[in-house]
Amino acid sequence: MIDFHLDPGSGVATYLQLVHQVKHALRLGVLVPGDQLPTAKEVVERLAINPNTVLKAYRELEREGLVVGRPGLGTFVQRSLGGASLSEHTRLRGDLARWVRDCRAAGLDQEDMQALFTLALTDSFREETA
Repeated sequence: MIDFHLDPGSGVATYLQLVHQVKHALRLGVLVPGDQLPTAKEVVERLAINPNTVLKAYRELEREGLVVGRPGLGTFVQRSLGGASLSEHTRLRGDLARWVRDCRAAGLDQEDMQALFTLALTDSFREETA
């Protein structure tokens, strides 16, 4: 089951933080079709947020076809995101961890790494469309 957390300093609306966390969990295989999301009551108790915020996030996920609400039962994952297998995710995460260590050894900080990664990612997708 997913364990939601909030970053009050992110500038991202609370309901969107919940939506993004579910999407990340789907992409990484942490959540798979059939898994149940925490109830709104559980999320409210854990994060001390308004129940309508949780319901708004779940409605957005349902609108996108990622989850389905079953009255009296809860909210369940309907489909996954991402194309790579879990073994590929593991391998790629290891590659990224090595890259981060290399960046740190070269004196880059987190913002430097994010800028470098974003540039490489942008260039990669530009090459595909060219």
